[in-house]
Amino acid sequence: MARPAPQPHHDHDSPPPPPEPARTPGTRPPHPPGPLAGTLVLDLATLFAGPLAATVLGDFGAEVIKVEHPAKGDPSRTHGPAKDGHGLWWKMLGRNKKAVTCDLGTEEGAELLRALAADADVLIENFRPGTLERWGLAPEELRRINPRLVIARVTGFGQFGPYARRPGFGTLAESMSGFAAATGEPDGPPTLPPFGLADGIAALTCVNAILMALRHRDTGQGDGRGQIVDLAIIEPLVTLLGPQPMIWDQLGRVQERTGNRSVNNAPRNTYRTRDGRWVAVSTSAQNIAERVMRLVGHPQVIDEPWFSGGAGRAAHADLLDAHVGDWIAARDAAEVVDAFEAAQAAVALVYDIRDVFDDPQYRALDTVTTVDDPDLGPLRMQNVLFRLSDTPGSIRSTGAAVGAHNAEVYGERLGLGPDDLDRLHAKGVI
Repeated sequence: MARPAPQPHHDHDSPPPPPEPARTPGTRPPHPPGPLAGTLVLDLATLFAGPLAATVLGDFGAEVIKVEHPAKGDPSRTHGPAKDGHGLWWKMLGRNKKAVTCDLGTEEGAELLRALAADADVLIENFRPGTLERWGLAPEELRRINPRLVIARVTGFGQFGPYARRPGFGTLAESMSGFAAATGEPDGPPTLPPFGLADGIAALTCVNAILMALRHRDTGQGDGRGQIVDLAIIEPLVTLLGPQPMIWDQLGRVQERTGNRSVNNAPRNTYRTRDGRWVAVSTSAQNIAERVMRLVGHPQVIDEPWFSGGAGRAAHADLLDAHVGDWIAARDAAEVVDAFEAAQAAVALVYDIRDVFDDPQYRALDTVTTVDDPDLGPLRMQNVLFRLSDTPGSIRSTGAAVGAHNAEVYGERLGLGPDDLDRLHAKGVI
């Protein structure tokens, strides 16, 4: 469903806007066209960065055609838990996409893809380098057919270099980027995230790259020509390491694992409440750190010379954690959160997904929304990423069955009739 647009700001002298009419649960507002309406995207990718990039583009109005192998499909269809034989991950990852089948390794399949690419704006693929070329679908060939085409190549290690032809997954990026080495307890092993962090970050990076390439094409800078995006999944996480590369380069230091603590400030940790909940406290700003120490009854540390900067506070994390931890441990979670909010200090309960569903702020934002699925009925999933005031994104459909749109796409776009489709199906091309 469409995300609600943010309300305009009104000063104190202006009357508040009238409330939106109540929406009956289970109903869906009309779908706006979205800012990418008229953009055709071919999603050839699998598991998970490339497909998620295509999902985001589809959420904001692009027409996305998901091209899958007729026998194998996208592995995300069977990845993770399922209900009644329907993979739940696919329902989200395949949303707002038209599902067609095509064996690109056959000449007739490659020809179908060339025909689709002739009118497309974007093609996303994540095959190992050299695979498209082997099928006669090299970027140069596709751009000869359609000079306006933007081709996003999403691979573990990029299109060149000694590792280019290795199989690459997000786990390897989380390991090789420095993320895992800096994550976990000081005396514990490097820690990997329990979800597709590197793939997700790479997907959002890919969306940005595609939009930049489209803008370059459409503003006349590139004479209306598309370009090739080469995205290595191992790279975006390195950008998120912040100053770590420069600290190593200039100071010769490697960031160690510090658990939930920060090397830049303190107190910063998770703390257990009297009733068994966990809360997270952050004091990145100096004034917040001072408010926290006054709240927990230890204002005397504020006058210590080391307390005046984040690095000094981080060096005394044991002391500060003891003060904060003891105060929190003597109180229930609700009392802790209320006291921190009254003191204008930063705190949050540590949520699992059940808490996300129940939280009033997430509900107000419609972060987890309800969509209608033909197989499972009402289905709750993540909403589109952000709200646009004039051209909001929307969820128009959930992940479709393999080849569900073969007749529509090949018929309407390429003019193939039922006999053509039957012949290609019989030969295993679609």
